[in-house]
Amino acid sequence: MGNWVVNHCFSALFLVVWLGLNVCLFAYAFLTFEKADKYYYTRELLGTALAVARASALCLNYNSMLILVPVCRNLLSFLRGTCSFCSRTLRKPLDQNLTFHKLVAYTICILTAIHIIAHLFNFERYSRSRQAADVSLASTLSSLPHDGQDGDSWLNPIQSPNTTVLSASFGSVAGLTGALGTVALVLMVTSSVEWIRRHDFELFWYTHHLFVIYVLCLALHGLGGIVRGQTEKSMNESHPHKCAQAFEKWGDRDSNCRHPQFEAHSPESWKWILAPVILYIFERILRFYRSRQKVVITKVVLHPSKVLELQMKKRGFHMAAGQYIFVNCPSVSLLEWHPFTLTSAPEEESFSIHIRAAGDWTENVIRAFAEQQAPLPRVEVDGPFGTVSEDVFQYEVAVLVGAGIGVTPFASVLKSIWYKFQREDHNLKTKKVGHAALNFDKATDIVTGLKHKTSFGRPMWDNEFSSMAAAHPKSAVGVFLCGPPALAKSLRRCCHRHSSLDPRKVQFYFNKETF
Repeated sequence: MGNWVVNHCFSALFLVVWLGLNVCLFAYAFLTFEKADKYYYTRELLGTALAVARASALCLNYNSMLILVPVCRNLLSFLRGTCSFCSRTLRKPLDQNLTFHKLVAYTICILTAIHIIAHLFNFERYSRSRQAADVSLASTLSSLPHDGQDGDSWLNPIQSPNTTVLSASFGSVAGLTGALGTVALVLMVTSSVEWIRRHDFELFWYTHHLFVIYVLCLALHGLGGIVRGQTEKSMNESHPHKCAQAFEKWGDRDSNCRHPQFEAHSPESWKWILAPVILYIFERILRFYRSRQKVVITKVVLHPSKVLELQMKKRGFHMAAGQYIFVNCPSVSLLEWHPFTLTSAPEEESFSIHIRAAGDWTENVIRAFAEQQAPLPRVEVDGPFGTVSEDVFQYEVAVLVGAGIGVTPFASVLKSIWYKFQREDHNLKTKKVGHAALNFDKATDIVTGLKHKTSFGRPMWDNEFSSMAAAHPKSAVGVFLCGPPALAKSLRRCCHRHSSLDPRKVQFYFNKETF
């Protein structure tokens, strides 16, 4: 229990801060538009839906600012490197970058739905006020001219009683950008579900780049100036607390109240997303530059079960055990980049990956190399990027669990440990690795190349953890997984169950590989 609290406290604190800022921003915007005198007349037309729309918009800006940061892989790798001296707890949020990315995306979807629904109510109120035949404050405000003598004094964007809510909603910059951005968002989210990513990665890959349209629409959305408030000068001359009830005498010679003047709420979305967009553009430029560097394929091995091994060299390529790269094969697809864990050790002269047939792209790549025609297909490499597997050397005891091709993240680790033992590296903290069996028909392991083959099976996890706890009563045990969510749930539960309440005794730390 003590380990679980410590291991998750920083991640939990991070989420609490993020959620707290969402709540604070929502409350701040809601109270501003619900109470501020500047929006007194706007509330007369729209009611509380005004505050709800603006509060959700502010939170949308905040989360849209954050959505790109977790996928800036070079930034995360840099932070992981600079935090290498930090404790495991401080580095934990870096391992959850994609989880946080998804959480922010779902939050954006919820806020978008709230924002749209609130504005639908707003436009309905606009239309109702514009069509009202009675002499009321709302109808008077709706009748203010769009080109008055005192400038742009209108408050209701619906100019004619015959204008429908639909045409008013989509006949403006705000409406068009909002609709287009929402469509892009829906397509991105729906194509990101696990089933589509596993069975049609190309659909996910191409659709996800609609984020460019979403970002552009968000930046332009506020230019419509639909939400308006009373100008400072107009409030000094005709404050709503003094003049709202005397609206029938606005402009009369014997009245001290003039027609109120309004101005659009200044666009703010672009201010929120400017910095992360620049950061992401820099990230893409860096990745493009690195991907254009020549890659030399030194060896091609076609293993059983449709597994292709590529051994490569690249000038200036430096890696750490457990890292991964993105690979592109232009002859198969010019735009598609797929992540693969490095299966070589940093001590080796070349770096390697293992590609298993798991979709159209991987099957086409394997087929292209299997034909062994000269010249070999060209590949481009971007990376390497850091992962949680880099932390394996921070533990005295490491348990590496891979399901199927999920063994690849640990091949590099096992090889590197073997080299470190051979060289008697005294800086190596890890004293023992637990691992399991994959194949029995080869003299050496097809992934690691070592005589001690990686074994795979379905162990009784509770028994395994009990044995490890008894064998290492005072050790920090790192449990690393590259596998399905169901297995992750079982291992996380075992780590929690078998960690001692006494922090001085055995503690299990769960780490899941994601990219």
